[in-house]
Amino acid sequence: MPSSATSTVLAIEFVLLLGGLVLLWRQGLGPDARSKPALLPAWDVSLSDFFLFIWLVILGGLAGEYSVGLYLKYHPSDTTHQLILGTAGLHGGMLLGMAVYRFTFARAQARLVLVPPEALASGVATFLISLPVLTAVSLVWQFLLKLVHYPIKPQDSIELLRHTDSLGLKVTLVSVAILVAPISEELIFRAGFFRYLRTRSKRWIALLLPAVLFAMLHLDVGSFIPLVTLAVVFALAYERTGNIGTTIVAHALFNLNAALLVLAGVDT
Repeated sequence: MPSSATSTVLAIEFVLLLGGLVLLWRQGLGPDARSKPALLPAWDVSLSDFFLFIWLVILGGLAGEYSVGLYLKYHPSDTTHQLILGTAGLHGGMLLGMAVYRFTFARAQARLVLVPPEALASGVATFLISLPVLTAVSLVWQFLLKLVHYPIKPQDSIELLRHTDSLGLKVTLVSVAILVAPISEELIFRAGFFRYLRTRSKRWIALLLPAVLFAMLHLDVGSFIPLVTLAVVFALAYERTGNIGTTIVAHALFNLNAALLVLAGVDT
């Protein structure tokens, strides 16, 4: 028998799924939704500047991981601590690389406001829409993996959150998942790769290529296609609203929802 906390979380999840289905029809599939214009402006940047952006992101991520490695060299920790700190260093370093690009090489661009007030509502709507889509895709993908006898196991971050007894580590892991990772990954894959490719390639390439790279970053075959789908949903929302804050909020809520399911003892 599931615990009362698990039952409550499952009931809330069911309500969220129903709300997501309604929004999916009204904002994504209905006749009125299809007529709405995209608000995302083109990213007027040269190829060399785009590669500079990517190089600084990669360099920042490597610098972040190296800094964590130096810290761990003089402050030895167990594997769980190392993985969590390494993840935080990677994302923090990538954010630093993007900040260097933004404030050193792209000063002439518009003022950066990551999450303006209007992004909150659209971000919540995008999160709700993603739930039924990802649930359906995940069920089909897991069924196909079972057909070929591929072992399905949770992502490392889920296993860490599920099995660590340290409150500090849980808070750190959840904080990275809902605060740092959504900002870094949305700025790289949606505001970076997708926006650059959107006006320079066929639309399906702009949607799919960054989504595949996003899924590959997570190094998990079991969630590969669901993550590709999630990335496409986020890219469509970014294209529709023209506001990267929309997908940052949606991404943060999606990660928070997953963390709460794990903490409540629900298999994900």
